[in-house]
Amino acid sequence: MKIRVISSRNEILSLNPNEKVVHFAFRPSNKDIFLLVETCPKLEVIQLPKSYIRTVSRAIEMFLEMQKVQFIEGDVWGHRKDINEYYTVPSSIISKIRSMKAEGIPSEKIAEKVAHESKLGPGMVSYILNKKDLE
Repeated sequence: MKIRVISSRNEILSLNPNEKVVHFAFRPSNKDIFLLVETCPKLEVIQLPKSYIRTVSRAIEMFLEMQKVQFIEGDVWGHRKDINEYYTVPSSIISKIRSMKAEGIPSEKIAEKVAHESKLGPGMVSYILNKKDLE
């Protein structure tokens, strides 16, 4: 699974319209978020660092809810945008999530454990866990 990392508002208009998971590496304005949703109609998740997520208005949260876009807190630790514009979730993490799910471990426990062991936030782990087509 790939997470598209956006490091400036200038990148939003050049995004692939099929993007599903996006991480803002800058503090987006309401206008940036509206533009992103308009540019990427298949968008499922917007991820923001903890310090930025607190600054997002309730109106934007409600707008994303209506668009069925999840808004989650998290980071892409160690990602270098100059090397690759996508952060790829390691297949080992996805395999671990799959096997824990098959063992019948509760979703909350999986999210907590995998988030602690990996560079993913609990919200992103929950999103991956709930995807029907785990890659």
